[in-house]
Amino acid sequence: MAKLPKLDTRPIPSSGEPLPVIGFGTWQAFDIGDNPTARAEREDVLRLLFEAGGKLIDSSPMYGRSEGVVGDLLAKMDARDKAFLATKVWTWGREQGIGQMEQSMARFKTDTIDLMQIHNLVDWRTHLKTLRAWKERKRFRYIGITHYTDAALIDLMEVMRTEPIDFVQMAYSIRNREAEERLLPLAADKGVAVIVNRPFEGGAVFRAVRNETLPGWAPEVGIESWGQFFLKYVLTHPAVTCVIPGTSKVEYAVDNLAAGRGSLPDAATRAKMIEAMTGD
Repeated sequence: MAKLPKLDTRPIPSSGEPLPVIGFGTWQAFDIGDNPTARAEREDVLRLLFEAGGKLIDSSPMYGRSEGVVGDLLAKMDARDKAFLATKVWTWGREQGIGQMEQSMARFKTDTIDLMQIHNLVDWRTHLKTLRAWKERKRFRYIGITHYTDAALIDLMEVMRTEPIDFVQMAYSIRNREAEERLLPLAADKGVAVIVNRPFEGGAVFRAVRNETLPGWAPEVGIESWGQFFLKYVLTHPAVTCVIPGTSKVEYAVDNLAAGRGSLPDAATRAKMIEAMTGD
């Protein structure tokens, strides 16, 4: 396989650190057991990410064995320094949160997490105090909040307005554009980095175009597949810092990474993309 070109980067607003625009999510894809074949497939996916200059690997205690699998593979590959590890706290209570975050560090086999997030805003006021203290102690480099539903956008925005955080993670896709109107502009205004989850809506966008041919004009703007079509749309918004599709397949990883380099559709093409998907 030819060497992959490097991904484009965007700065994390709170620090200026460049972050590659494509990362990988681990929900379901890395929740596997000890099967050597399955683990080898995930190792190949991570190797591709790093070869392309990618860094961000997003996980959660909610994702079953994913944290442990990532930790095992990074140790095997001697690649901890190549990864930007993002995970979450997902429980109620200060002591329970501390225990869970210590467990995540043990699973990742590291003393430092690049980004600790409060998953789905669960007990966020309690955990945010711990996150700030641990950031001061350099156990976390960045802190943030997450959710995956449009109903939670108002709550995410309230935290962004009132608390100093580095990252927000939320759902955004070509068909689910609720965040465009208010949350993304607020993130830009407040200097909060944005990680986009569910860019494929759990596969729903692919099912919607199962019998459709990619628009003839798509290759003219550097889009060679439906996966790139969906990811490049998300990346056209300047407030988006990184998008995290999840996959366990090498061929899909290669395709996803290809969306993270080169030119992006302009405003007119963006409108054509929406029309091709929704008729709007």
